[in-house]
Amino acid sequence: MEEHDAPHRSAVKAITWRILATITTIILVFIFTGKVVIAFEVGTLEFIVKYVLFYLHERLWDRIHWGRVIINPGGR
Repeated sequence: MEEHDAPHRSAVKAITWRILATITTIILVFIFTGKVVIAFEVGTLEFIVKYVLFYLHERLWDRIHWGRVIINPGGR
């Protein structure tokens, strides 16, 4: 029995992670520049680019079998 994440699961994981990471980026850019507009522009661009990269990364890793453990739900 082989288990894979569905593409929509990878998409949701990417979105939730990107929200957290983008908030961090916006805060850091604001701290360094003192400019709200620049912070949100950088955050928006960062969200889009890194979302796509994370999604592709997840889909690639879903094809790699190394490190996966198959659990038999029936215990046999």
